[in-house]
Amino acid sequence: MKRLVEIKKLKLYLWIGLFGIFISIGITLLNEPEFFLQLTLNHIWLMIYVIVIHFVLFEYTIPFINLSWKRLIATPFLFFAHLIFYSFGIYTWRVLGIKLHIFTVTEESKNVSEALQYYTAYSLSSVLFFGIIRHIYHYRKLKIATQQLRIEKQEAELNFLKSQTNPHFLFNTLNNIYSLARDKNDLAPESILRLSKILRFMLYETGGNYIAIEDEMKIMNDYIALEKLRYDDSLLIKVNTDVEDMKQPLPPLLLIPLVENAFKHGVSETRSRPFVDIHLSVHQLQLLFIVKNSAEIASAEQHVKENIGLSNLRRQLQLLYKEYDLSVNQDESVFTSTLKINLSSHV
Repeated sequence: MKRLVEIKKLKLYLWIGLFGIFISIGITLLNEPEFFLQLTLNHIWLMIYVIVIHFVLFEYTIPFINLSWKRLIATPFLFFAHLIFYSFGIYTWRVLGIKLHIFTVTEESKNVSEALQYYTAYSLSSVLFFGIIRHIYHYRKLKIATQQLRIEKQEAELNFLKSQTNPHFLFNTLNNIYSLARDKNDLAPESILRLSKILRFMLYETGGNYIAIEDEMKIMNDYIALEKLRYDDSLLIKVNTDVEDMKQPLPPLLLIPLVENAFKHGVSETRSRPFVDIHLSVHQLQLLFIVKNSAEIASAEQHVKENIGLSNLRRQLQLLYKEYDLSVNQDESVFTSTLKINLSSHV
């Protein structure tokens, strides 16, 4: 495993070196095209040495240096050794290339002092070149990893919110069935059948990231039908839809919390003339979902408090969309929930 990591690190330096060679080739074509082949071989030969020494510097020498007292003492010696490698070392490498007839001298021979100065400057400037590209590479890698971690964290939080919402939804539905069964209502078997349809949907249809709006509407209608079993004909329910594309994808069970809230905290607490009015429209990826329900008359000082269903929905919207608006308002005896989403702004 460690060996694979080292190979991956070395590949980075090979790619940086290859990039440096291409830059050198471009400069050669512009300034000395007559020595193109010879100078290209020279650049390749020198780059082999530079890649190795930079790999040692950045991956071993610099990480070795930390606040440990013993290692701090060794720091000057390590840098002195690298200075030798960057001066006499690269000059010796050049001489070896000449001996092997790989490196070609294309200009008048310089004395040893001038050659050492030139190749020392060459090797040290390459430290800056390798260091900058290496930093950019690791910065990009860290940024991608951070972004991936953020996405995974958001997905985990979203799954947690869904895991809270589904049992909450089922708990309320079971309470409805319990009240029917307790009263020995003949509608209890039908309510169990409708619950089974809801459970089947939640088990097999809500596992993905999206479902069609028509499927969301089906589960919503099943839930409304299940709630209606608890009430007599005095409950007035209106559902109005104006959707240009019923196949439009939508996160599963995103709209249910507002409908559930209308029954649990509105209709069930209304003493007379209960009603639920639902409107859904989707045009040009702009979703508008309005749920109005009867409620007890609120005093002027009373503030609307969000329950767990609305709080979870608001947080899910934060994780799912960039452009949305969820507002709740109670005006005398009418409670209104309004949800607006730009479906194209999905994160």
